[in-house]
Amino acid sequence: MALLDMQGRAALVVGGGQGIGRAACLGLARAGSSVAVLDAESGRAKAVASEVETLGARAVALCADVTDPDAARRAVGEAASALGGLDAVIDIVGGASWGSLLELDDATWERDFALNLKQHWFVARSAARAWIDAKRAGALCAVGSVSGVFSAPNHGAYGAAKAGLLALVRTAAEEWWPHGIRMNAVVPGAVRTPRIEAAWADGSIRRPSAETLARMASPDDVAHAAIFLVSDLARLVTGQTLVVDGGTSTRFPFRFE
Repeated sequence: MALLDMQGRAALVVGGGQGIGRAACLGLARAGSSVAVLDAESGRAKAVASEVETLGARAVALCADVTDPDAARRAVGEAASALGGLDAVIDIVGGASWGSLLELDDATWERDFALNLKQHWFVARSAARAWIDAKRAGALCAVGSVSGVFSAPNHGAYGAAKAGLLALVRTAAEEWWPHGIRMNAVVPGAVRTPRIEAAWADGSIRRPSAETLARMASPDDVAHAAIFLVSDLARLVTGQTLVVDGGTSTRFPFRFE
């Protein structure tokens, strides 16, 4: 974390109350950054903010539903006001609905797009506007999914939204680089988060059949990649997708004997 050198920086983590978001908040704190922990549940945000403070970093807990564009704009403003400005935003928020394309109803489709694509636009747009108005550089990192790179059987709305997110990242990077604003994405495979563990336990989804590097990704694996992308170590990286899947996507799909 010392190599990342986030001393004196301020970061907002959207969806910071658990899983990858919590890991990102703690990692940023260890790298020296102040952290605004934003979550849809205030109790989770406050709990993680307390953990950040125990690491010696400044923290603020915020609560908002960022699928509402006005709420997203206010939350970015509140984070900047509380921390004296922002240097980075990591957006973790997402979630998949399960079922075949023929089973998905319109409301479920819209929900998945709101969680996995539209809110990323609301948050990134709000941060970019604030940075441009202040003539300040900034870095954005969105968390996508390999479901947006390949097919997404039985979670098609999620996959389509995540594919759109990667296109949004590239376009934002192209439009905003003249203002000193970078945007990238981390794309994990299966990650052992509390939400995924619960879904395995109740049978909502099955464990992945293919694992590489001898284990699944942890929240830290994904969070550390995101922190790298908003740090100065990645100051010449923008519009890129960093896949963190343990090599799953490198596997040759055919078998020859």
